[in-house]
Amino acid sequence: MATATYTKAGTKATTPARLDSSVFSVEVKNHELIKQAYVTYLANGRDNLAKTKKRGEVRGGGKKPWKQKGTGRARFGSSRVPIWRGGGITFGPTGDENYSKNMNVKAKRLAVRQALSLASQSDKIKVVEAFVAMDKKTKDMAKFLNKIEANGRVVCVVEKRDHANELATRNIQKLQIVASKNLNVYDILNADCIVFSKEALTNVSEWLGGKK
Repeated sequence: MATATYTKAGTKATTPARLDSSVFSVEVKNHELIKQAYVTYLANGRDNLAKTKKRGEVRGGGKKPWKQKGTGRARFGSSRVPIWRGGGITFGPTGDENYSKNMNVKAKRLAVRQALSLASQSDKIKVVEAFVAMDKKTKDMAKFLNKIEANGRVVCVVEKRDHANELATRNIQKLQIVASKNLNVYDILNADCIVFSKEALTNVSEWLGGKK
């Protein structure tokens, strides 16, 4: 049975919290599915900004460099041919490439369960009764994380993101707020500590639990 450290609001005492075994105790026979989900996440977030100019798009080159015959040199009709310096690029990126990848829902959910299971085995998961209302203050959020010993790269999983927790966390380095339904393999694997609120943990268990 998987367990995590549970901290009740307003106290420093911690107790073991039971985690859904169908979500946090999944056997990971190999890491191929997790890798696929990780690469898919990065590919779908990739901005297609690379673009090169073809021969017809490069400025200049309208005049024939030299006459066709009689010079002893090779025939060229433009100084913007790809084999000349300053010419166009052959087979370069056009800006229309599609780098996105697809992954079916069943496989994606299994990958998230496997990633959470690995995090549970490494004792990276903590559960709190609730994220104390920080009154939108970063200082209060930092004290709260220090109290529960959430160090390194921290992912706080909440029921849903709102304006208050955005203001309280946006200036804290290596801290990320994630809604329970948006939890993904990339965030889980890159985190040193994953802190669930009690409601968020329930949502994740309902979302992923029992799904094969």
